[in-house]
Amino acid sequence: MAHSGVPHFHNDPGVSTIHVGARRFMCIGATPPFDHPHVFIDMGTDDEAICSYCGTLYQFKSSLDEAEADPQACVWTGRAAA
Repeated sequence: MAHSGVPHFHNDPGVSTIHVGARRFMCIGATPPFDHPHVFIDMGTDDEAICSYCGTLYQFKSSLDEAEADPQACVWTGRAAA
């Protein structure tokens, strides 16, 4: 699956909160091959959202670019296995 311009984030570090610069993104849970089904999250005008699959809390942080996260290690730039 290609990104199609939608940022993808994971929680391999096991942090309680991931700050992201996008309000629309995909949560993959963990990096492949341990990822969960990729969940599209749209915060709308809210500043936080929880992944319904893995429970990761995402908080919007306007100082980050759309494809950035804090911690930066939670950004996934790879591709899913075929």
